[in-house]
Amino acid sequence: MQYSIHPPSDYILQHQSRLLPAWPQAIASVLVMLQPSQFALPERTLDTEQEKEKLRSHFLNQGRAIALALQQQGHLADLFDPRTGWPILSARGTLPLDDVAVARAALGYSTDRCGNCRVILHPHLGTAVYPSTLVSSAPVEALGAIAQQVLGIAAPQC
Repeated sequence: MQYSIHPPSDYILQHQSRLLPAWPQAIASVLVMLQPSQFALPERTLDTEQEKEKLRSHFLNQGRAIALALQQQGHLADLFDPRTGWPILSARGTLPLDDVAVARAALGYSTDRCGNCRVILHPHLGTAVYPSTLVSSAPVEALGAIAQQVLGIAAPQC
């Protein structure tokens, strides 16, 4: 698993009210998590769908722990369901978040279109990578410290 912490993109800042309409504070940091998959994710098989669900569950568990720790420090935090793009902890807005687009903007990775979906082309993992996103009102440094504490690893470059 790899993750990195970034300031929000212009897109996220511009559309925050549609992504998280109940948030009274601006998004100040974004965590992009990339989990390696056993399978190339554009393939639609029982194995890939089970793998996606396993990786989704792992992110939701880890993301909730990070969000709770941030909230305990007085920051807003939410994670977006990688399957739907909707926030998990906050009221749903009118715009789902695209994890692939967030990863592309934050990391500069290429993407490819597979039917109705886009996938990341990771330099080492190819399309066998599962992206997910958490946002917070915490400064980048604070989110990084909490993520390292919860995940047990420092943020390497994705």
